[in-house]
Amino acid sequence: MGLFHLKKEKEETKETGCCCGGNCTPEAMEQAEQEKAQAGIKVLGSGCTKCSQLEAATAEALKELGMDTTIDHVTDFEKIAAYGVMSTPALIVDGKVVSYGKVLKKDEVIGILKRVRG
Repeated sequence: MGLFHLKKEKEETKETGCCCGGNCTPEAMEQAEQEKAQAGIKVLGSGCTKCSQLEAATAEALKELGMDTTIDHVTDFEKIAAYGVMSTPALIVDGKVVSYGKVLKKDEVIGILKRVRG
């Protein structure tokens, strides 16, 4: 019986198209989509050590490049899910996921910022 229960949950997730199995409210997802479209730099993650390391490396990269940009640290699961990110930490530049699932070094962030923001 347990296997059939898991299969049903999987089917429900597939039908709703939502990674949380349909528990997100339409209002919350719409707000997350609007925030996603905004220009800027975001670090997505729970606030763990790896997320903090990525945020610090990004801040160093921005400083070295002379970019005066604020880094938003997004910890809300619904907002993270709106990006389609399933592995954190993740780095978002101007609404685009440029890295996820690993801590980037400062030089890697610099390369990404040069490529994305040209």
